[in-house]
Amino acid sequence: QDLLESVDDGIATLTMNRPDSRNALSRDMVQAMHDALTRHATDPAIRLVVLTGSGAAFCSGGDVKGFAAAAAAGGASMGFDQRVTGLRMRMEVSRLLHEMPKPTLAIIPGPAAGAGLSLALACDLRMAADSAKLTTAFAKVGLSGDFGGSYFLGHLVGTSRARELYFTGRVVLADEALRMGLVDRVTPAAELAQAAHQWTRELASLPTVALGYMKRNLNLGLRASLSDVLDAEAIHMVRTFDTEDHKGAAAAFVEKRQPRFRGH
Repeated sequence: QDLLESVDDGIATLTMNRPDSRNALSRDMVQAMHDALTRHATDPAIRLVVLTGSGAAFCSGGDVKGFAAAAAAGGASMGFDQRVTGLRMRMEVSRLLHEMPKPTLAIIPGPAAGAGLSLALACDLRMAADSAKLTTAFAKVGLSGDFGGSYFLGHLVGTSRARELYFTGRVVLADEALRMGLVDRVTPAAELAQAAHQWTRELASLPTVALGYMKRNLNLGLRASLSDVLDAEAIHMVRTFDTEDHKGAAAAFVEKRQPRFRGH
């Protein structure tokens, strides 16, 4: 199984599972990821989606050995348009991670490179081990980049820094990644599992429906006018006023107790 999937107490964990190749992406892995994300996006029982890698890596990106084998065999068997269409379909996993109405969290135990870094950046939040290394990597193999990294990186660190990271492909260590905003939390590698467990439980206990609308507002704010964002915020606020989570939290506030959110 190139992708392992588990669900525990509302937390869906997708584990890229090709440890011998540092979890390099395969077609089967990406297809399984797409299917799982599509299901979890609409399942009210899922409160959080976690993406991680097995072994000591997050994801090394595309299977460069496979690319080299295809080139040695005389190149791709499909035409240009077919290849573009196929790659674009696979890259839908980044859109799903970025837009699905549930929080998404990347747990990065080790290297995240190329498309693997793009997938981590597509998530809402990122936690990395202090030994993790991040790199765009594409320039080192003569490629331009995919899976949305060109979009996410510029928004996270600014266009000038994004160009530097893409052009040079230099390796960014965890502490620098934290300083520049590539990751949100860094923890000692030996404590990553425990820290990730605690943070996932915290995120899964939040008002899931409201967080979904927050994502829509924030994503819209990346490209829309203030007027459009205000319109969306008004619509989404009125919708969340009608949720059980809001009504329960309002009652808890009056009664001076902690709310318990149930995700609906």
